[in-house]
Amino acid sequence: MNPVGTPLKAKKHRLILLTQWFDPEPTFKGLLFARELQARGYNVEVVTGFPNYPGGKLYPGFRLRWIQREVASGISITRLPLYPSHDNRALPRIANYLSFCLSASLYLTFFARRADLLYAYHPPLTVGLAAAMAKLFRRTPTVLDVQDMWPDTLSATGMLDAPLPLRIVSVVCSWVYARMTHIVVLSPGFKRLLIGRGVPAEKVTTIYNWADEGAILAAGHNRPVLMPDNGRFRLLFAGNMGLAQNLGVVLDAAKIVAATNSTVDFCFLGGGLETERIRQRARDEQLSCVHFFPKVSMAEVGSYLSAADCLLVNLRPDPLFEITIPSKTQAYMSAGRPIIIAVAGDAATLVEAANAGIAVPPGDAKALADAVLKMAALDRQARTAMSKSARNYYDSHLSLRCGVSAFDRLFCDIMRGQK
Repeated sequence: MNPVGTPLKAKKHRLILLTQWFDPEPTFKGLLFARELQARGYNVEVVTGFPNYPGGKLYPGFRLRWIQREVASGISITRLPLYPSHDNRALPRIANYLSFCLSASLYLTFFARRADLLYAYHPPLTVGLAAAMAKLFRRTPTVLDVQDMWPDTLSATGMLDAPLPLRIVSVVCSWVYARMTHIVVLSPGFKRLLIGRGVPAEKVTTIYNWADEGAILAAGHNRPVLMPDNGRFRLLFAGNMGLAQNLGVVLDAAKIVAATNSTVDFCFLGGGLETERIRQRARDEQLSCVHFFPKVSMAEVGSYLSAADCLLVNLRPDPLFEITIPSKTQAYMSAGRPIIIAVAGDAATLVEAANAGIAVPPGDAKALADAVLKMAALDRQARTAMSKSARNYYDSHLSLRCGVSAFDRLFCDIMRGQK
């Protein structure tokens, strides 16, 4: 038996995983995903770039060359040249994306050993473009895993706001989607959006993302020094603190709660563009119930999640976020803690279906404050029931085992010609 519980295949199908970012870079479907697929009987080759994300500089020990082959944890990795950059300016970022697109297109078309299936991870869109170009020549069945809905994400985050470039990106997306054998998305809303843009429903499958289970569970029982057990109710927001997270609304809610219940703390763990502004506002307004903890490694995050009484997902109101499931949703559920989710749409539906917490409208400080007070007023037994529901739902619907099993079934169906 393999690590996720499915017998190995008799025949080793050759599978290429195409992704611009891969270990040692921080990435979601990286080495762990490749190892689980190989354990299920696939002969996996990862095709990726030279590691430079997120700093935009090559990692120590790496030097650009045409091809570098290596093996990590039994996985064959082929690294291709790119222009190292993670610049906020458009031209360096475009050069980074297009250079890997060119390298990957050439390698997959003319040099790669023939595969039974090609899997491509998007973003960026240029990875899907490289996969589509290679498919034109090699005719390899190709699956595109859409983790970011372009051009919507570019517009919503402010990365790109000029109408003409957005229109060009939209046209390229449609061209890429039309040439894929199958498309995987992370939420039902993504699927509805693609169908609305002309992609056949039978060509799209929803496979939910999973959490970094090993990191979250490994540290889960070690209470962090910065969060001692002092009997106060602690709401924790963990992760990136940027414009999309709309954390000013959380401070507004903290003021409302403090006026009613002085035993509730609002805790923030992590960093981001908005961190200092939020810190300064909390100082200026003398919000003694608000606490900030520095960014920690994934190996330590689990201890903070476990030490909190309730976990918060918060995003600003935006149509894109209604069809997105933030990755912290799965992380929180895997940690088995009650959740307050201030996001509309698919993410809220997921938490409610799991009986894992309370959903409130995004951007509504009063509703958020009411939810915090309601959660704090529950007895330990009621919150424990929510915790168990969150973890059970994660295990049965969202876990690594569930996700890899879904990919395995899809890949097998495609290779048998059933998709």
